[in-house]
Amino acid sequence: MSTPVLAAVDVRVDPSDCTTMIEVRQGVDALDRALVTLLAERQRYMDAAARIKPDRDAVHDQARIDDVVAKVLAAAAPAGLSADIAEPVWRTLIDRCIAHEFGVYDRTRG
Repeated sequence: MSTPVLAAVDVRVDPSDCTTMIEVRQGVDALDRALVTLLAERQRYMDAAARIKPDRDAVHDQARIDDVVAKVLAAAAPAGLSADIAEPVWRTLIDRCIAHEFGVYDRTRG
C-alpha cells in the first residue's frame, strides 16, 4: 500500500514581498509543480472510485458534486481564495475527473 504524497512547495518569496516579476513567476511555477503532484494524487482517488463503485451509473453523483463545491467554497474564503476562481476551477476539475473515472471504469470493466 502506498502512502499519500504531500506536495512539497519549493522555497519562494511571499507574494506580498515580491519586488520583481522573476520572483512572482518563480513562486507561481513552484506552486504549479506542487499542484501537479496533488492533482495526480486526486486522480489516483478517482481510479480507486472507478474500481470500487458498483456500477457505471454511480460514477456521476450530483449530490457529491454539490457537496464538494460547497466544501471548497467554505474553505476558499478563509484561505483568501476568491469564489470567482474557486468555483469554476473546481467544477472543471470535477467534470474532468468524472470523465477520467468513466474512462477507467469502462477500461477495467469493459
